Amino acid sequence: MKTDIHPKYEEIKFTCACGATFLAGSTIDKDFKTEICSSCHPFYTGKQKLIDTSGRVDKFMAKMKKAQAVAEKNVKKPEEVEEVDEVEDTKEVAEVLEELEEEVVENKPEEKAAKEVAESPEEKE
Repeated sequence: MKTDIHPKYEEIKFTCACGATFLAGSTIDKDFKTEICSSCHPFYTGKQKLIDTSGRVDKFMAKMKKAQAVAEKNVKKPEEVEEVDEVEDTKEVAEVLEELEEEVVENKPEEKAAKEVAESPEEKE
């Protein structure tokens, strides 16, 4: 093995953001600062930290409430649906059909002429 080519392995001081410090071996020549360690990591502590810096969860929940309110407003409830009776008017079904036929004939001149010829009394007799 060659000499003086490997870095020195020394004990250095690791400092966490939570304040915990411990010594460990490393090739780094100065003290090391870290953001998380086994003393404050959720996996080891069993405590869950939720960091919601921009309020994304609150924005999402507000958006969902608004969407549900709009959906409920657009859906008709069974009590609001109007039930239609079979025939509300006093007219008979036959009368309604005759009126519809007259409207169709008025819109088509060929059928109107044929109907007039059929209804008029024959002049030959």
